[in-house]
Amino acid sequence: MRFDASIDGVLAIDKASGMTSHDVVAIARRSLQTKKIGHCGTLDPLATGLLLITIGRGTKIQDLLMSEDKEYVGTMRLGQLTDSQDADGAITEEREVREFSPEEITAAFNQIRGDFYQTPPMVSAIKKDGVPLYKLARQGKEVPREPRFVHVYGYDIKEIRKEEIDFRVSCSKGFYVRTYSYDIGEILGCGAHLKALRRTRSGKFGIEGAVTVDELKSLPIDELKNRIFSLPAVSRMRGA
Repeated sequence: MRFDASIDGVLAIDKASGMTSHDVVAIARRSLQTKKIGHCGTLDPLATGLLLITIGRGTKIQDLLMSEDKEYVGTMRLGQLTDSQDADGAITEEREVREFSPEEITAAFNQIRGDFYQTPPMVSAIKKDGVPLYKLARQGKEVPREPRFVHVYGYDIKEIRKEEIDFRVSCSKGFYVRTYSYDIGEILGCGAHLKALRRTRSGKFGIEGAVTVDELKSLPIDELKNRIFSLPAVSRMRGA
């Protein structure tokens, strides 16, 4: 295959569940026939939604795009704790879930907003002495993690069922929604894990109009190129 080194910019992808961010990059590399591709902000296999792919010279602004705020919608499952803090992990504990009032749920969410330090989960790509934490977790090891300074700008509670809460959260970079769900479960006293997650915004990019993985695989290359945001367009979007 002849690779095209002339493509530059940012492509917004709607990642499907069950695949890694690296899987999406590999598909994009084949479909666009170019080598220099990266992504902004890893989405766990469980999660769906907005994944920004940087191409060519676009990779030079990857760190800049990754540093911007994010928005997610998700569902937390009350009464079950897992070893990964999400539905992909093994259940480690089950607790009784009583009927919570909307006021109690709101009070729990209100305790985790603004500036605070969040301890990353063991099942994460953060490295300890050069080794990703998730590899240590697979070995049954748990090590101290450095808390990270994060920010929750706002949230909405979409729907409350006895054992599930649908929510939206707007947050800073480096924020773990899995840990957010776990911490709210601990405040409520029944425990929780993240059942589903979808990223809907990253900086000035929204999920609307993003290329699906099926489209990334099947659309003609010229049509995919037309969906790429040029570097000047990205600069205008960000007000730079």
